[in-house]
Amino acid sequence: MRPGEELPGEGGACVGFSQLELLKLSAAERIDEAAERLGALSRAIWSEPELAYEEHQAHGVLTRFFQQEPPAASWTVQPHYQLATAFRAEWEAPGVRAAPGAAGRPLHLGFLCEYDALPGIGHACGHNLIAEVGAAAALGVKGALESLPGPPPPVKVIVLGTPAEEDGGGKIDLIEAGAFKNLDVVFMAHPSQENAAYLPDVAEHDMTVKYYGKASHAAAYPWEGVNALDAAVLAYNNLSVLRQQMKPTWRVHDQAMVLLVEIKGGAHDYYNVLPNKSLWKAYMENGKKLGIEFISEDAMLNGPSGSTDFGNVTFVVPGIHPYFYIGSKALNHTEQYTEAAGAQEAQFYTLRTAKALAMTALDVIFKPKLLETIREDFKLQLQEEEFLNSVE
Repeated sequence: MRPGEELPGEGGACVGFSQLELLKLSAAERIDEAAERLGALSRAIWSEPELAYEEHQAHGVLTRFFQQEPPAASWTVQPHYQLATAFRAEWEAPGVRAAPGAAGRPLHLGFLCEYDALPGIGHACGHNLIAEVGAAAALGVKGALESLPGPPPPVKVIVLGTPAEEDGGGKIDLIEAGAFKNLDVVFMAHPSQENAAYLPDVAEHDMTVKYYGKASHAAAYPWEGVNALDAAVLAYNNLSVLRQQMKPTWRVHDQAMVLLVEIKGGAHDYYNVLPNKSLWKAYMENGKKLGIEFISEDAMLNGPSGSTDFGNVTFVVPGIHPYFYIGSKALNHTEQYTEAAGAQEAQFYTLRTAKALAMTALDVIFKPKLLETIREDFKLQLQEEEFLNSVE
């Protein structure tokens, strides 16, 4: 069976289920079977938060998870993949080989894990749950393909551990190192206060501005001094006034450092996330079957958003980055969200999201028209982005 070939009996019945729906049930069952181990993985990451590029403990937890996943040695794990705290785990059905040549190579599906924390407040963005979702969805797809009565299709399931999302842009480092080369579709999901198949995460350019003052006698020679605080306050006030004229898609996050003026650009720019409507509609269809209640499409396209280095990934390969409710209305990047991300209640919602991602991946494998439209959407979005950049 080839990727993109529909399953025999698709549309036929087995207690009302098609063969593909039965495969999706197998994926969900596989995730449920691993629920205890997945929860332990998440708790281990949550309990020892680590900053960008320093996620050594989380990296060890994740690589051991795949190295020890039964049956033994079923995953090929590269522990320090391009970066010290990145990893790559691959699974391909034994004995399955694609025909030689690019057209016959296995379909490469990528599942991304994040696991860095925030300074001072730990996993207030729930990256422990992102790691769990990525791992769980990959296990689900693997389990479903292993349940096929005949040889599974030539599909390679790849899990990428991507450090430093909060600060530094680990995915951008990995893109530049070629980690996303030959991936066909990538999947991940992010905790939030609601369920959204897509949010228009905005591009981000970091810049550090330092204000340096000059000391003088405040009573005798005040004109000889340079007040760095005044300069910083003026900059802050001007930015605040400018916000009234900013478009809804613009954001300014300011941090003044009161110390001549030094301006330094950030290491990486984060791009906006390109939407892939075919992909997120397939995700919504699967999610609804699992009881996920999504916000409306209008709310998705016009809702609040942040920035993520996954945006850069969507300029290289088609991908999906849905948001999921975890049982709390607390806001991300708060102490309350840290608590919610470590709560047992979050597990149900996290694994349900992983099931929806795994089911969507199975659609990509076995629905040739879907894979074709995902690739078409990707090309159109890149063309539109190039046009917009040319007129700005």
